[in-house]
Formats: sequence, structure tokens, C-alpha cells
Amino acid sequence: MPDYAGFEMGPIRPPSEANSLLLRLTRNCPWNRCSFCSVYKKQSFSLRPLADVIRDIDTVAGFIKALRGDPDAAEVKLQELSSSDEQAYHAASQWLHSGMESVFLQDGDSLVMKPEQVIAVLQHLRSCFPQIQRITSYARSATIARISESDLQQMAAAGLNRIHIGLETASDILLKMINKGTSKVQHVEAGVKVRRAGMELSEYVLTGIGGEEFFGEHARQTADALNQINPDFIRFRTLRIADGTELFPGSEEHRWQRPTDLVQAQEILLLIQHLEGITSRIKSDHMFNLLQEIDGTLPQDKQRLIDILQTFIQLEPQQRALFQVGKRTGHFLRLSDMQIPGRRAEVEGICRQYGITPENVDAKINAMIQEQMKRGMF
Repeated sequence: MPDYAGFEMGPIRPPSEANSLLLRLTRNCPWNRCSFCSVYKKQSFSLRPLADVIRDIDTVAGFIKALRGDPDAAEVKLQELSSSDEQAYHAASQWLHSGMESVFLQDGDSLVMKPEQVIAVLQHLRSCFPQIQRITSYARSATIARISESDLQQMAAAGLNRIHIGLETASDILLKMINKGTSKVQHVEAGVKVRRAGMELSEYVLTGIGGEEFFGEHARQTADALNQINPDFIRFRTLRIADGTELFPGSEEHRWQRPTDLVQAQEILLLIQHLEGITSRIKSDHMFNLLQEIDGTLPQDKQRLIDILQTFIQLEPQQRALFQVGKRTGHFLRLSDMQIPGRRAEVEGICRQYGITPENVDAKINAMIQEQMKRGMF
């Protein structure tokens, strides 16, 4: 077994885990074949040894003691720390100042570790930091489906209380074309198992994944699966891929066409209209989403969310384009922000400067996004 290489931190986390301690159990993604995801491409998957994860926890615990001024803690001299220990120190400092309430297990599918090892990590975390209120992890539906209900319940008892699953879509047509490696039935099975185990469940829906052709299929099938699962959270994420990406590599008949913002709003509207009999919290909590004000709990907020989407859809094309530009340039957050005279005037000036019209607004915004992606901003 190779020697311990030091504290590690993976590349991503959900926005809702911004204040969490990031603890890496695995490196990269064990599937890594989804056509839409570039996060782990050209990176090999590996399981970190349990002893290394435990040592990461102990390292953070030691720095927490030092930061709190514990007289028994070793003195910390940043200039003498290795790069990995310095990373652990800064992670500990940030977590301490955030209240030390939550931990997120990385990377893309931590539950591929043996259940007894996951449970050992959870128990050690709770032993070192008894004040923790939430421990969460990404997991694939295919992985959850293979874990026994007994093992999931033991993980929940040990402290794992929220799972984030990238549902993306529940259309079997699309799941096959994007090479997701799962099915609608498996998505539902996994989601129901997580809920039965007593854990909170966040299901991520990827808007735009069906393109212009399949947005209705995507919305209806995904809503049907969510109705069967009744997750605690339904979170929308806007698809962002580089131009030229072959999103449907296994299909000879279909080619993905980038949907406009209007089509994506129609897709989300259709999906929410088809959600019935569930009590999920709907969140559009990512800065890249156009309509971040989509935030409410079913069933009581359903009509309000529908009204927001219909308001955007029914805007005059010029007004709709104005909001699209204002949201992407940081001038608007909500539709009502268009009524703020100073901000509106600035966005109108941007549209004039760059020749943005209702006819070319989606192309202009995509060009801006593509440039940001090239500079590593996405």
C-alpha cells in the first residue's frame, strides 16, 4: 500500500455545501462516461485507503484544536507546513469559522466504497466532531441500487443524512443517448431506497439536456419519476457544454440542438405542471440558472412557481431578451429587477453596445458562455 500522500480535496461540491468540510473518500468518478460531463474526463478513478481518510480527519481535528488555542495542540507554523497540510489548515480554518455543522464526502460517487468503510469514516467523523449536524455525499443511482437497504440504514444511523443524486433526466431515451449508465426504473429504485433509509434526498434535474427535440419527453418522464420518489429537494441545473460536444454520441438519428432560454423555461414549466402528490422543495439555486427565483415547496407553492415561469414566457421578446442579458451580466436576479430604472438602463446600454436583439440574444449569450468556459470560469 502506498504511503499517505497528505490531505486531499476534490474539485467540486454542491452549492448547498459551501460551508461544509470537504472530505475526499474517492478520486474522480467510477463511471465517467456521461457525454455531458467534463469534470473528470482524462482522470482515472481510485478509492482512497480508509487509513488515509481517517488521517485526513485527524489532521483537520488537530488544526481545529490549534486554531481554538488548545494548550495541548501543537504549534502551527504555516511557513513550515507541506502544501497538503497547508490545504488542511485552511480547510479547518474555514470550517471552524463557518460553524462546523456539515461535512461533504467527495468525489463524484463516494458510496462505491465498501459500506463498512463508509460507516467507519462516518463514525470517526462523529467521534472527532460530535457537533456535526449534517454529513452528505454524491451518489449515482446505479450505486445506490446495488447497496442493501440494511447497509444504507446503517450508514444513516452512523450519520450520513443527505444524498445528492444526479438524476439529470428520467427519460430512458435520453439516458441511453447521453450514456448515463442508468435507467428510469433504477433512478426511482435508488431514490425510494434513500428515502426509506431515513436520509434526505436531493435530486438534480439537468435543464436543456433534451435539446429542442426532446424537451417535452424529458419534462414528462422526469416529473413522473420524481412523483414516484418524492425527494426532499428537486434542484435545477442548466446544461453547460462546449460547442462541438457530441451530446448524443450513440445516436445516428438524433443530434442535440442547443435549446433557447425560452424553450428551457417551457421545459421547467411543463415539468412542474406534471408534479403531483409530492412534498418536495424545488430549488433553482445555481448562479448559472436563468430563473433562480424558482424556489418553493410543493404543493402549496406550485402555482406561484408556474406564474413566475409563465411571466417570463409571456414577456414581449424585447423584454425577455433584456432579462436574459441582465441576468447573465449580474444586473438582474429576479424578474422584478427589470423595474429598477438604473439597472434597466445599464442593460439596455449593453444590448445597444453589442447589438443584442431578440433574434440573436441566445447566440450572443452562448458566445459569452463559451468564452468563459475557455477561460476556465465554468
